Order: sequence, then structure tokens, then C-alpha cells
Amino acid sequence: MIMQQWYRANGTTTMQLSFGNAEYNGKRKRTRREVLLSEMNQVVPWKGLLALIEPHYPTSGQPGRQPYPLEMMLRIHFLQQWNALSDPAAEEALYDTVSMRRFAKIGGLDEVPDETTILNFRHLLERHDLARKLFDRVNAHLLRKGQSLRGGTIVDATIIAAPSSIKNKDGARTPEMHQTKKGNQYYFGMKAHIGVDEESGLVHHVECTAANVADITKAHKLLHGKEGTVSGDSGYTGLDKHEELRTKRKLRYLIAEKPSKLKQIKSKRELKLTKRWEHAKASLHAKVEHLFSGDQAPVWLRQGALSRFGEEHRTGADAVCTVESVADAQRVNACRREVCL
Repeated sequence: MIMQQWYRANGTTTMQLSFGNAEYNGKRKRTRREVLLSEMNQVVPWKGLLALIEPHYPTSGQPGRQPYPLEMMLRIHFLQQWNALSDPAAEEALYDTVSMRRFAKIGGLDEVPDETTILNFRHLLERHDLARKLFDRVNAHLLRKGQSLRGGTIVDATIIAAPSSIKNKDGARTPEMHQTKKGNQYYFGMKAHIGVDEESGLVHHVECTAANVADITKAHKLLHGKEGTVSGDSGYTGLDKHEELRTKRKLRYLIAEKPSKLKQIKSKRELKLTKRWEHAKASLHAKVEHLFSGDQAPVWLRQGALSRFGEEHRTGADAVCTVESVADAQRVNACRREVCL
């Protein structure tokens, strides 16, 4: 324990090679999870992200238990979001999965952080608005690497549901959340609005609102200003007539038609051509759907039960509207097609 605290105090993470680790290193086949995490280890701009958090992270040197290394906690946070894990599930996964421990740089002299420590780190990011800064830093890194092409923009939104019984520390419902209806189902929580580059599939803008805010009202905030086309589902019908966009330069809008409009077409030839055109628009819009599902995309947007700073920790509480973006999209995409975490 004394040696462990000394290593933490000096910011050192030591990988002690046990018999189990030696056997693990000697195996011939690498799993798809290991391949993906290896790619992530190379393409994520760790130094830049750590520099943003370091001024706010507790320093060592004080009496008592020393804080875990910052890089370890950030890597665990990313693992948690990429796998949509609650805090207790993240702790258990680190105990169970060797590849995740190795990615987080947890060695033989280090203990796996408990669920409360993982929760507190996420609250640290929320308290200092670091998630937005991390997102902007990654986008800047992608731009320098030439991965953010900034072509047309695809817009979409998704509801992030929370239990309707959630209340803040004052015993009242949080005003940032609201109830909405989608189809025949009612939801309570928030909504994530995203703008995605149509070429690379990378997220370049994110806005979070209450769940009852209409998708179209935030569309103008999801544009980077250099696109020539804007794509979206039928929830963005009439976007070209929206007040915030009428004064902007001329854009081409590829908005999906509502099913009721298709039913009004009587000509079979016209209906066939229209369906082919709608299929082409849907194929383009599918890049956004992959982000919400976590499938085949270099950027992951995870959604789950909402967890706010200042609340009592609850089992199953996940991060709010977390977007994790990584560089070198082509390499990661090649791996992601083979992996379902």
C-alpha cells in the first residue's frame, strides 16, 4: 500500500507483469475489442485532452489517500462511454476484462477505481464544463489532421430519457428536463441535437435541450457555415423557410418527405421515382443513425439515464449527452466494422 501511494504521488503507473499477464501477452490471436482499443490508444490526442483537465484535477502530496492518475481516469471515462456502462458496471468491467484494464493503464500496483470515484470524475468534468472543451479540442485536432472535411451537414436529434421520478437536491424536477411524446410513447428527459459532416461522418456541433424542444428549432445552431447542403429526416420539414435560415446564403435542403406526402402521389411512375430519391436521402442520413446506435462510426454518442452533479449516486446512472470523437477516422472505421462492444 505504501509503494502504491508513492507511485500515485509521483504520477507513475507501473505495469507489474504477473503470470496471468505473461500468459495473456503470449497468446496468438488478438480479439476485435483489443484491436479497437489499440487503435484508440494511438489516435486519441491524449496530451491535449489531459492538459485541459489537469488544472481542475486534485493534486497529490496531501495526507491520506492519493488521487488516481488523471490519464487512468480519463481512459476509464472513455471506456465507460464507448460501452454505455453505468458506474457500477464500469467498475465490474475493469475487474473482468484484461484488455480494458490494459487500455486504462491499470497495473499490478494499482487498484481499480470504485464506482464512486468514477462518478466523481464525471462530475468533475460536468462542474467545469470540460466535456464541451474536450469536444472542441478533438474537433480542432481532426481539422489539423484533415479528417474534418466540413462538407454538407446532416442534422438529427435523439431523446435521452430519464426516470420521471428524478428530482434534484431541492426535491423539485430539474428545469432542464421535460416530458414529450414520440409516437404513442411518453418520455421524460433531455434531447441531443447534432450536426454531422456528410463526408466523414464526424460530429462537429452538439446542442442539448429539454426533450420537448422541436428538432427544427435548433437546426441553425448545428451548421458550421461553409456547407452547401443540409440533410435531415422529416422532422426538419420546412427548414428552408425557418426564420434563422432565410437570411443566410442559399443552401440545398435534402429533407425526407413525410409518409403522408407519399400517399398523396397517384402516378405510379412518379411514386417510383420519388421513393428512389427518398431512399438516396435515407442512405445519406444513415450516417447520423449510426452515431446514435454506436455502429460503424468514428464518433460515438451514448445515451442513458441522466445523472446530474449534486445528486445522490444511483445504480445505473450514466453520463448525460456524451459525445466521444477520435482522430484518424478511416482507420477506426475499418476496425469498428468488425466490433460490437
